[in-house]
Amino acid sequence: MRLLSYNIHKGIGGRDRAYRLERVIDVIRHEQPDVLCLQEVDRNVKRSAFDDQPKLLAQRLELEASAYQFNHRVADGGYGNLVLSRWPIVKRHNVSLRHKTRKNRRAQIVVIETGQGPLRLVNWHLGLGEKERHWQVRKLLGHGRFCEYDGLPTLIAGDTNDWRNTLHDGPFAEHKLVHATAPPSRFRSFPAYMPVGSLDKLFHCGRVVVHRAHIVRTALSRKASDHLPLLVEFDLKAGVETKT
Repeated sequence: MRLLSYNIHKGIGGRDRAYRLERVIDVIRHEQPDVLCLQEVDRNVKRSAFDDQPKLLAQRLELEASAYQFNHRVADGGYGNLVLSRWPIVKRHNVSLRHKTRKNRRAQIVVIETGQGPLRLVNWHLGLGEKERHWQVRKLLGHGRFCEYDGLPTLIAGDTNDWRNTLHDGPFAEHKLVHATAPPSRFRSFPAYMPVGSLDKLFHCGRVVVHRAHIVRTALSRKASDHLPLLVEFDLKAGVETKT
């Protein structure tokens, strides 16, 4: 199975600042993912031609299972996170990660009925402050909606804004989640045209086997957004996960 995590920057190129959603679609289509975790997806905003990007992306990529999470208002529209899946999304929850008076952030928790069994998936876009990000991770991992599915294999993906790469030795290690996007030097994804920061990360636990994870570095991906996409190939082990 293939998961792609991608901050699409509203379909606006990182260098030319041109709105070209088709470039993002071509980047994604070339990788043939089964599941998509997208961040900064616009709906009804002038800068992106008032497009309904969640609808357009689902249609053009032929991924019918869709869950959109609206996070930030811009005039009469706004942007947020989007999960698209080849398989049915059977559960979906939105968890607020707003820290004090900072910008509104949320995490999507969905359960996908894959061809290998149910999968708990989190899609998110974390804050700019390091203390804020650690608080957000702890908030999610201790949240009732997340813990409700503790018996399921789990993937947590998205734009972490973790410039100093401190999250994996902090709250994730405390909860025994495995960091699949290490070392940071192999997973630099921002800015797309000359990446220096390993911001787009994936963590997992339970019956997940990650076969390969890599940043998609192509001529088109360097133009389509200000982030490069992260592609992860994985499978789910047979059996039932038990708590200890």
